Amino acid sequence: MRILLVEDHRPLAESVAQALKGKGWTVDMLHDGVAADLALSSEDYALAILDVGLPRLDGFEVLARLRERGNRLPVLMLTARGEVKDRVQGLNLGADDYLAKPFELTELEARVNALLRRSVLGGERQQRCGPLVYDLNTRRFSLNEQPLTLTSREQAVLGVLIARPGRVMSKEQLASHVFGLDEEVSPEAIEIYIHRLRKKLEDSPVRIVTFRGLGYLLEASGG
Repeated sequence: MRILLVEDHRPLAESVAQALKGKGWTVDMLHDGVAADLALSSEDYALAILDVGLPRLDGFEVLARLRERGNRLPVLMLTARGEVKDRVQGLNLGADDYLAKPFELTELEARVNALLRRSVLGGERQQRCGPLVYDLNTRRFSLNEQPLTLTSREQAVLGVLIARPGRVMSKEQLASHVFGLDEEVSPEAIEIYIHRLRKKLEDSPVRIVTFRGLGYLLEASGG
């Protein structure tokens, strides 16, 4: 899953980004509100972590513009302001959660997990496709109740497919969820990861079906 992190304090941004990447998420890191507004209007994210005190355009305005476009993307606000009125303002504008600085990275990770669980899995802790199971809390896949060993990229691709049951995902859509803004990637790279995943799923009823010219669909035979 791809997360947008917008924080103008660069050391803090780096620490948060590294922690999230260490949990397997793809993270785009920006440092001002104008860049954030542009990214949110043009890129596809699972969640945004948005600092309030941003240069050029503050976090409240970025959030307001996001909601005005009808985008219901989950948003976690970060702020050094602990006043109730600021928290109320953010929540009234459509923020999904609010975390005051300083904070522990473990708490941030827990809140991110909770927001993604609600938005992607409808509150469930697991996503299933036959004997293939993805646990959002541990961010691990299992197949036939055994751990499935995947690289971070393989896990990202499979995570997008299992979160969208019955939906064909094009190479471009998969790439937009898996790779960050600072990464150059061709659709052919997705083909490589699909090939590797098929090898790891080949002895199970779970398969990745190709719809020529359209993309890929994850399904399990026998229901």
